[in-house]
Amino acid sequence: MKRFSLCVLLCFSGAVNAVTFSTLDALDQGQFRDLSKNLTAATHYKGIAPAEPLGVLGFDVSLSISATDLNDEVFDLADGTDFDLSSLPLPRLSLQKGLPGGFDIGASFTAAPGTDIRVLGAELRYAIMKGNVALPAISIRASYSTVQGVDELDIDSTAAELSISKGFVNFTPYAGAGVVRSNSDPVDTTELEKESYTQKKAYVGLNINLGFNLAFEVDRTGPYTSYSAKAGFRF
Repeated sequence: MKRFSLCVLLCFSGAVNAVTFSTLDALDQGQFRDLSKNLTAATHYKGIAPAEPLGVLGFDVSLSISATDLNDEVFDLADGTDFDLSSLPLPRLSLQKGLPGGFDIGASFTAAPGTDIRVLGAELRYAIMKGNVALPAISIRASYSTVQGVDELDIDSTAAELSISKGFVNFTPYAGAGVVRSNSDPVDTTELEKESYTQKKAYVGLNINLGFNLAFEVDRTGPYTSYSAKAGFRF
């Protein structure tokens, strides 16, 4: 928790090192694959929400931040500097809207001050079970994200997830699992080849709605862990 709080402060103070990947050719193919998987764990779409649908009139608008473990060895090589953070903090603006029939849609925009990383994401979710007093909600989600602003690298991810949640008054614990399929393409280099790979993911979280909505989530994608916190309004 202390490390996560430090990452939040660094992110919003602009103290995060600029990530340029200007020395990407310093990596061998295996290191490039490791770097790409690490970036996928950090940048793929994270809903940070329970499985229950919002409903036709419902919406969720929020600000969140996720801190993802870094493989600092490959980041140092790719960036050409001493990348002295053990986690990469990424703030995110998200909007989710309920639709008829148990469907929700969502979109997010991520931009880290002091870095070149920008991420656009979108999701479509369907509630197999909407949940009630006795039964949990179960939903499936498809999402897509693409990294922008990094001239040396094109990376995008598509994910499919199954999640479950059960509300208890104002508290809704939830959990989910799925797979993330990604493509990572180095730009203007003859030393490295495009990588395509699939990583398993699993997560647990807690949503707290007291008029002002809070959510906390721990996500494990491949070998990397992300810690997320979200604040906003959910109706």
